[in-house]
Amino acid sequence: MRDPRLTEQRNPRSADIDRMSHLEIVELINSEDRGVAEAVGKVAPDIARAMEIAEDAFRRGGRLLYVGAGTSGRLGVLDASEMPPTYRTDPSMIQGVIAGGWAALRIAQEGAEDHPEDGAAMMDEKEVGPADFVMGIATSGTTPYVHGALGRARERGARTGFLLCTHPSQELLATHDVVIAPLVGPELITGSTRMKAGTATKLVLNTITTGAMVRLGKVYGNLMVDLQVTCNKLQDRAERIVMELAGVEREEARALLAGSGGHVKTALVMAKLG
Repeated sequence: MRDPRLTEQRNPRSADIDRMSHLEIVELINSEDRGVAEAVGKVAPDIARAMEIAEDAFRRGGRLLYVGAGTSGRLGVLDASEMPPTYRTDPSMIQGVIAGGWAALRIAQEGAEDHPEDGAAMMDEKEVGPADFVMGIATSGTTPYVHGALGRARERGARTGFLLCTHPSQELLATHDVVIAPLVGPELITGSTRMKAGTATKLVLNTITTGAMVRLGKVYGNLMVDLQVTCNKLQDRAERIVMELAGVEREEARALLAGSGGHVKTALVMAKLG
């Protein structure tokens, strides 16, 4: 019987990929990738709803937790790990939970995704509560670890969301506060969801957290005024932001940042108020 999940169907456009030249493979992959952003755009209202729930969770002192396995889990951890340096968030505010633990970030722990009780146990360990928003990521829609985690999160009072790249069931839609389903179609290599589905996942997660940070006031215009100065690149960016917004030269911007402990917002207020 043919698998009904889009992520497991064969892509007729790549049926002869094993006989293509290097350039033909590149062009085919690129052609398929062009449709990913369009698929994500079609579920914009659902992404906006997830962004709204995340913002509300943060304003209530809650957290956003991503839960996934394999590529989905790694992308959740990636998005979460980029928030502190970019928006000066506490590392606990946005977290990634991956089946198999931190070892799975480097080496695949494929069997770890088959245990829903482990996902549930992680929600207990994280002490998930009513102020939190837990977003499950499973592009096939069926990962037991993710379903176990979301079930326990709901039992503990949290709001939940689900991100997948196949048609969601009515049960899934009825269970969660938001379901995001960008339909990117069958992968070039059947079932290899690290490709189009993975790209769509990254686009969606980036959009949710970026939008929530903007709504929380961590961006002024389109400048990241709440960045965390942790390296030379971010020091340079912070100085340039202060220079532009405060109308000062590099040396004064550097002094203002030093006096503010590297906090751009504070440096700007210091410059404006003397």
